[in-house]
Amino acid sequence: MALTMLPYHNCLLGDAEVSAMLGEAADLAAMLRFEVALARAEAASGLVGAVPAAVIADRLEHFRPDMIRLTQATLRDGVPVPDLVTQMREAIGGEAASALHFGATTQDVVDTALALKLKPVFTLLEQRFEAVDRILADLIDRFGDRPLMARSRMQAAILIDVGDRLSVWRKALAQLAAALPAVADRLLILSLAGAAGTAEKFGDKIDPVRLAMAQELGLSVPEYVPHTDRDRIADLASFLSRVTGALGKVGLDIALMAQNGIDQIEIAGAGGSSAMPHKRNPILAEVLLTLARYNATQLAGIHQALVHEQERSGSAWTLEWLILPQMIEATAAALAHAASLLGSVERLGDPD
Repeated sequence: MALTMLPYHNCLLGDAEVSAMLGEAADLAAMLRFEVALARAEAASGLVGAVPAAVIADRLEHFRPDMIRLTQATLRDGVPVPDLVTQMREAIGGEAASALHFGATTQDVVDTALALKLKPVFTLLEQRFEAVDRILADLIDRFGDRPLMARSRMQAAILIDVGDRLSVWRKALAQLAAALPAVADRLLILSLAGAAGTAEKFGDKIDPVRLAMAQELGLSVPEYVPHTDRDRIADLASFLSRVTGALGKVGLDIALMAQNGIDQIEIAGAGGSSAMPHKRNPILAEVLLTLARYNATQLAGIHQALVHEQERSGSAWTLEWLILPQMIEATAAALAHAASLLGSVERLGDPD
């Protein structure tokens, strides 16, 4: 996954760690985990045999799909799941093959796989929030008492302390960090509702199957499975945009503080210019602002993707795949860049 077509922009505008968490290998592994957990839960409830479920788990442990075939089939089917299930059944063979994927639909697999991929992402975001907070606390401790000319509507206002400005940055990010667990709880759910959201093939076994699957996968069971209610996706996207927005404010403030003649900050390792070697460009500060504006732009697309027709949508669902992972990566990159930028600050406050 990349936010840009140019590989030399990847470190500037992307995040390799999050990209791997959301990438092909992680996606396939999550979908296989879904199928194994489904078979085990159905065996425990008597919907499929215990032996077929054991065979499914055994055969899928080292299963690797034919990726060329899977890619071609995705062009035909719009999603990888139908051909992936076919390939898994071919690898499993016998009676167990027919037990695979019983009662589930493609959207169950894909939406649950997203939840599984998001678990480590949320942990990483939490860690990065903590890293930024520690650095801000250190900067306030080191430079908080130094005088700083405040600016109102970009004009000189009154003298304040460095700590006054940095505390605003820190509190805004702390509020977002505190909101992260609730956002995560809404996303880390099991999807199991079948073709039209009614779980028609499970009968009275649906509740124990869902509970067993959720326990194995480390997810929760929602009150209902929202195939077409994508409010939780929009909630996550809004949260991501708020995070990059708060970091963009930090970046913009730093870029303005670094202007010649203002000189309220010194940053180690500032960027250079091909034409003006005297310049020290606040590159990471600029990138924070860019990523904030990027996510704000993408948020409108996620709101377009809220409109799912009838019981299941193809087009709106597909639109999510084009936007949400990139917003997540942009947010992770922004947090990492913020930590790097703030960690490189050598001086804060009005020049002596």
